Amino acid sequence: MRAETQGNIEAIEKTLKLLAQRMDWETAPHRLEEFDAMIEAPDLWNDPAKAQKLMRDRQALIDALGTYKLIDTGLRENVELIEMGEAEGDTQIVTEAEAALTDLAKLAAGKELEALLDGEADANDTFLEINAGAGGTESCDWASMLARMYVRWAEKHGFTVELQSESDGDGAGIKSASYKISGKNAYGWLKSEAGVHRLVRISPYDSAARRHTSFSSVWVYPVVDDNIEIEVHDKDIRIDTYRSSGAGGQHVNKTDSAVRITHFPTNIVVTSSLKSQHQNRDIAMQALKSRLYQLELDKRNAAILEAHESKGDAGWGNQIRSYVLQPYQMVKDLRTGYETSDTAGVLDGDLDGFMSATLAMKASGKKRSDFDDVD
Repeated sequence: MRAETQGNIEAIEKTLKLLAQRMDWETAPHRLEEFDAMIEAPDLWNDPAKAQKLMRDRQALIDALGTYKLIDTGLRENVELIEMGEAEGDTQIVTEAEAALTDLAKLAAGKELEALLDGEADANDTFLEINAGAGGTESCDWASMLARMYVRWAEKHGFTVELQSESDGDGAGIKSASYKISGKNAYGWLKSEAGVHRLVRISPYDSAARRHTSFSSVWVYPVVDDNIEIEVHDKDIRIDTYRSSGAGGQHVNKTDSAVRITHFPTNIVVTSSLKSQHQNRDIAMQALKSRLYQLELDKRNAAILEAHESKGDAGWGNQIRSYVLQPYQMVKDLRTGYETSDTAGVLDGDLDGFMSATLAMKASGKKRSDFDDVD
């Protein structure tokens, strides 16, 4: 059997193991029987919201079982065909079965990623904030590079990107920026990007062309939809208006229309600096509720809490990913060990490999005992 074919078989088996783990394969048939019994109850639709959730959960389980059986059957049948073709010397059967396994491996890879995005808020839109850290002008420039990277990633996936607020850096780049990214599973994908990102390069702002290290932090929060109730009391917040220091030119606000909301119990501060003060209040309040909801998610999920706390300050020792442009080309995620030498592609938004590796690591319950550094 060819090495490529063996690799496809191993990848498919890995996906089947993950799918079985995510839906708890041993109890799935029994749970489906329970769902079937519950939907037969005469009073099912007395509570429409509960009934709809029950129907969604039942259909999700049916889909998961169907996907598993489809991939499992396809794997077994094509492996048998290859073994039969090799035994009989029929190269056509072997070639067709190998091609079918290649297609099945691609299907399995897609289903594996979908299975990883099953968190409580994974399907929601998301807020993404970028803040320059240690490094002055260098880090402000690095923050603007990260902003472009995530905008490009979102655009490639067909997501809608809305700039919520932006603060210019001193001399170059940005001090901070906040975006709302809308699309299916936007939060589920981007949540793995939360943390400190480190850049190593020859500085374009250093006349001596010395090597510099810069840091910027990325924060990700799910947009709170109508199904999630977060209560914010007036006594717990302060709302300030101020003049935005945005992109300049025709985009500069001439009035104090930007809005800042401070939440006293948590010390969370959110801003929005579009043209309409009323719109900014709504956006900032939505962002605050999303931040508060994220805190609640952190309390419920120990793994998320650990990752949240590990972010720390945007400086040495707290980074989750290193982007090295000099003296060699390498981007490496320090949580998973996933790396690539295609630095230009990554900075242009090719992030799926990093996101997938982090999601897979969290799904397996494993973590790297210590972070490797990249010089």
